Amino acid sequence: MSGTHTPDIRTQALTEPVDVAEYLFKRLHQFGVKSIHGVPGDYNLVALDYIPKCDLKWVGSVNELNAAYAADGYARVKGAAALVTTFGVGELSALNGIAGAYAEQVPVVHIVGCPSTIAQRNGMLLHHTLGNGDFNVFAEMSKNISCELTKLTNPSQIAEQIDHTLQQCWLHSRPVYIMLPTDMAQKKVEGARLKTPIRLTDHKNETESEDYVVDVVLKYLHAAKDPVILVDACAIRHRVLDEVHDLIEKTKMPVFVTPMGKSAVNESHSTYGGVYAGVSSHPDVIKRIEGSDLILSIGSLKSDFNTSGFSYRTSQLSTIDFHSTYTAVRYSHYPGIGMRGVLRKVIDQVDLTKLHAQPIEQKLPILEKPEPSGTITQSWFWPRISSFLKENDVVITETGTANFGIWDTVYPAGVTALSQVLWGSIGWSVGATQGAALAVKDMGTDRRTILFVGDGSFQLGAQELSTMIRSGLNPIIFLICNDGFTIERFIHGMDADYNDISNWKYKDLVDVFGGTSDRTAKYQVKTVSELDTLLADEEFIAAKRLQFVELYMPREDAPKALVTTAEASAKVNAKQE
Repeated sequence: MSGTHTPDIRTQALTEPVDVAEYLFKRLHQFGVKSIHGVPGDYNLVALDYIPKCDLKWVGSVNELNAAYAADGYARVKGAAALVTTFGVGELSALNGIAGAYAEQVPVVHIVGCPSTIAQRNGMLLHHTLGNGDFNVFAEMSKNISCELTKLTNPSQIAEQIDHTLQQCWLHSRPVYIMLPTDMAQKKVEGARLKTPIRLTDHKNETESEDYVVDVVLKYLHAAKDPVILVDACAIRHRVLDEVHDLIEKTKMPVFVTPMGKSAVNESHSTYGGVYAGVSSHPDVIKRIEGSDLILSIGSLKSDFNTSGFSYRTSQLSTIDFHSTYTAVRYSHYPGIGMRGVLRKVIDQVDLTKLHAQPIEQKLPILEKPEPSGTITQSWFWPRISSFLKENDVVITETGTANFGIWDTVYPAGVTALSQVLWGSIGWSVGATQGAALAVKDMGTDRRTILFVGDGSFQLGAQELSTMIRSGLNPIIFLICNDGFTIERFIHGMDADYNDISNWKYKDLVDVFGGTSDRTAKYQVKTVSELDTLLADEEFIAAKRLQFVELYMPREDAPKALVTTAEASAKVNAKQE
């Protein structure tokens, strides 16, 4: 009928009351999450029924720890992730993964289905409890590894609680904990709120203070004779890479990354100088960084492995530190002045006629020329991988040889690198690969996901291979078979039996976990020529199915960076005894 307006059913629905679980999952969808990781349990089952109704996918992992690792990997690629576990037994199994996300500043929403408010109020003796009537004990365990903890117990407050908690997750780029009692999942809340997006913006600096800090930064930058930029993990976590790239493009200053900051900048750029990690760095990198009279340090996270046993030889007098919550110019500290606003104004106001950016002689890692029939070594392998990688690949490296070997790999533009240098939970990378590959799929992009993991580490998370297969994901998995925990051998106990592992028939696990010949492929590579042939194979390069590569290296072979870092860390530990 002419002139008659038919209301949009979807819009109309948003004006009506909605169930708590629906509100929560729709907010997660708006938050950027498209898939929910977790393990079902009787205290979360009613809530899980809402997932498909909210245009989300459920990803059931083999166990909660792997699910937490997967959520970590998903969030690093997609921007945020969600994990659902059940009370007690489920949430505690996930805590190691959540702690890693907290340490490494990864935004994961941990939703815990728990007993009803009535059961909690009456202190009922329920399963999955400690039998003492204390229903807060597990949440208390999560308090120190969550930037926000909320319990959804009052329907009149729940919508606001959910919005605030998600906002804190984004703002701090760290996990949050949401307790959802069984009798709250279907309570009603105001649906109209869903029409208004959650405010996801950084804390805005006070203008006059910010301008003062910018003036101080520019004064030292214009006076410097050899300024350089050093980019670390928090530049990635707190989303200032656009500012970093604009700063590099405008100033043409030499730029370096830390191990945790690798992939933060375009490594094919003419100003890229390499990885700086103290004594484990290339001599030319050490010379440029430690000889600079001004280091613009963006998002630094100076952990032991990120600095090769705290072996930086830089002075705070020649450093300006940019962080999400403060800026430090030499020894002057400016709390509350976050880096995004400061960096943007520095980019806009820097006087290029006063800038003394010294050019850098770009040096690629030297690729050895081993015998084709020869053994694959760490020193040859990692530079060789540089030419195999493509723009926009997602590269995951496990704690151990891979985390250190990858320093010698030069990434093409657009690569996203995932590593867990600070928390360093062995086995993290397998679950993280599932999450990363799923994030790529959810984003509708055609990026390859590539994992480098040692045999010892793989054994801790091997079951998540089955989730990858079931989810139709296509990662390339390079399993480095070197007979045990190599990183531990170099730290202590080269021949100790506690660093040994059982030798599995690794590639056969593809079949055991449900792989089929049309959806998966498996390879065994023991020589240089075999690897060269595989890396040149067009079908392998295309990565249209899950590909699993058993890659053999000598037991006592390790990347140089691992050896020097282990030695430096050993000295630090010795001083503390």
